Amino acid sequence: MILQTENLTIVRNQQAVISDLNFTLADTEKVVLQGEIGSGKSSFLLALLGFVPLALGSLYWFGQKCQKEADFVPIRGHQVGICFQNAEDQLFGPTVLEDVAFGCLNQGKSEQEAFDIALIQLEKLGITHLKDRPVNLLSGGEKNFTALAGVLAMQPQVLLLDEPTNGLDAKNKAKLTALLKDLPLPMIIATHDLAFSENLADRIVCF
Repeated sequence: MILQTENLTIVRNQQAVISDLNFTLADTEKVVLQGEIGSGKSSFLLALLGFVPLALGSLYWFGQKCQKEADFVPIRGHQVGICFQNAEDQLFGPTVLEDVAFGCLNQGKSEQEAFDIALIQLEKLGITHLKDRPVNLLSGGEKNFTALAGVLAMQPQVLLLDEPTNGLDAKNKAKLTALLKDLPLPMIIATHDLAFSENLADRIVCF
């Protein structure tokens, strides 16, 4: 089992946003968290990587219990990649290419290797034409794809996505759906987009 939670409770602002949640993620499974804004989907994703503390319950990644900050450090970005709801929160480089290579450099790869990997991801996502563009000049949809390329460049074993269709038109939403379908990675995707859920999910969990 990739991920397992037992009786997980998450409290934010002195209110429980998730209570007694039992959840599993199997190999190559794409699970969609379906629910309206404010239902706790984003809090759950953040808690899975230790960005939000667990009030009660247990969380296991790859069979190992994660409870303290030190337990999550080797998981984040290395084994598990996340695309936040606001893509701007994870764009650091001056240009698209430099941004996508950023995570690889942090993993200790050489500059040449990092940029080679970044170019491969840009090509896979169909945004090579953006490689020299400053990230602050990207549209909302372009930022989403750039953030995804940066996460995938780090070669995670699991992918978490928070409202990945935000800011996408119908054409780019279809493009993203096809890309995610083709990725042989287990995923947890938080969204309130019903059509997107139905086209992608192996399983839907309602929040």
